[in-house]
Amino acid sequence: MNIEEYREYCLSIKGVTESFPFDEHTLVYKIMDKMFTFAPLNPKEGRFWADTKCDTIKSAELLEQYSGISFGPYSDKKYWITIYLESDVPDSLIKELINHSIEEVVKKLPKKKQEEYYATLR
Repeated sequence: MNIEEYREYCLSIKGVTESFPFDEHTLVYKIMDKMFTFAPLNPKEGRFWADTKCDTIKSAELLEQYSGISFGPYSDKKYWITIYLESDVPDSLIKELINHSIEEVVKKLPKKKQEEYYATLR
């Protein structure tokens, strides 16, 4: 998956917004005004990557299985993983991890906000 496909998939999810709150080079995607993934548009190493929220047990398993998944330099290693987009990580798994990241964000919202989110999906 390349960065354009990553962007298209994120924007295809109902309720997702795109913004540049940090600078003009970092795409940020939010659900219910909460960030669930971000990706720099000018990666220093020349490889595009994105950080997503991830359950700690799931992230430990993924780190063992894929060289294209690691802990990123800019986020809390307890809650976030870095996915190198053009690597050994299959596109289907990247999409699954985007959805998982949204689930991680939504489950920490107040009950009323969770209900509001799920109501938009109907």
